[in-house]
Amino acid sequence: MNASPPTAAILGAGPAGLMAAEVIATAGVAVTVFDRMPSPGRKFLLAGRGGLNLTHSESFDAFVARYGAAADWMRPHLAAFPPTAAIAWAESLGQRTFVGTSGRVFPRSMKASPLLRAWLARLRSIGVRLVPRAHWTGWSADGALTFANAAPFAANATVLALGGASWPRLGADGSWTAQLPGSAIAPLRPANCGFAVAWSEHFRTRHAGAPLKRIALTFADKTSFAGQTVPGEAVITAAGIEGGAIYALSAPLRDAIARDGAATLHVDLRPDLSADALSARLAQPRGRASLSNFLRKQAALSPAAIGLVQEALHAGVARDARPQNDSTALPALIKSLPLRLDAPFALARAISTAGGLALSELDANLMLTQRPGVFAAGEMLDWEAPTGGYLLQGCLATGAAAGRGVLSWLGRR
Repeated sequence: MNASPPTAAILGAGPAGLMAAEVIATAGVAVTVFDRMPSPGRKFLLAGRGGLNLTHSESFDAFVARYGAAADWMRPHLAAFPPTAAIAWAESLGQRTFVGTSGRVFPRSMKASPLLRAWLARLRSIGVRLVPRAHWTGWSADGALTFANAAPFAANATVLALGGASWPRLGADGSWTAQLPGSAIAPLRPANCGFAVAWSEHFRTRHAGAPLKRIALTFADKTSFAGQTVPGEAVITAAGIEGGAIYALSAPLRDAIARDGAATLHVDLRPDLSADALSARLAQPRGRASLSNFLRKQAALSPAAIGLVQEALHAGVARDARPQNDSTALPALIKSLPLRLDAPFALARAISTAGGLALSELDANLMLTQRPGVFAAGEMLDWEAPTGGYLLQGCLATGAAAGRGVLSWLGRR
């Protein structure tokens, strides 16, 4: 008699889970994808609203370094599915790509929805079955997967791709941690997040929602972080500050706050001007002009940037109480304005999640050492990366690695 064909279950219909499904089903294994939401790829679709950043075009070594403490662990998985593979995969789905001026890679449509539709069509064509509204609750006594509102499912191999805990309304809420009681799991924390700042009511009322463009941020933590300057943009919010330049420094800032209770970020409001050039501009007589008008005309600061300078002066950051008579206090403040960050924004509103299933719990094929035949991939693993294509690339690469691991486990490479 012929043996029953092998089956694989994927828990989670995000990029990591769908990539694992594609790798496994392409080899002829019957694949069923379970997702707790009514439709797949919800966070993927949200990420593509402002322009889907697929990956990055920088050198491979520089790319791998973006994964910080997990770089060495991620290297073989990224080497097996590098950015060039991600680009080729997207283009095989009819989504031509281009490289932006920042080196980031985008589909020409700048949207996630056409890519996802083509991807789901491909998965259906190779026999992948999708079961929505299936909330995983663990395993039965005989090893079958159990669900809150779906029948148990017995699989020869399983891939867990359950995501982190950011944006829980899109499906990933971190509840999977309760189903792996014997595994080491690093606490789930916000990554690529904004930070709380104790603005004055006056500043908050006038500037919440205002952008800070063409700035540079520096954070130097002598204890654990050598320091980095990031050019870019940020946005003032009622509760604090967020935006691309903030996200790039969020990991060391978050860790410093956890250790010290607060962190000080330095903001260069005119990185395009040297300190000497700025000092020359501000050495001009102020006359009867208000400080706001003086900074607007001589330093070309935006209203929000002027508000930050006034906020710092009001808080007593500048040593000179009369900066209009001092040609050094204002330039120094504008070039390195200290901003105290009190806490990261809540995990639910972070772009991604740090922490997760410890990498030590997995073998080289991403199989859980305590659960043979069960693999894990994507954001539920304990790695983090900045925005810029690294998050999606990491999910696709680990999803492909878990898929290959399943095929190895099943003896069907």
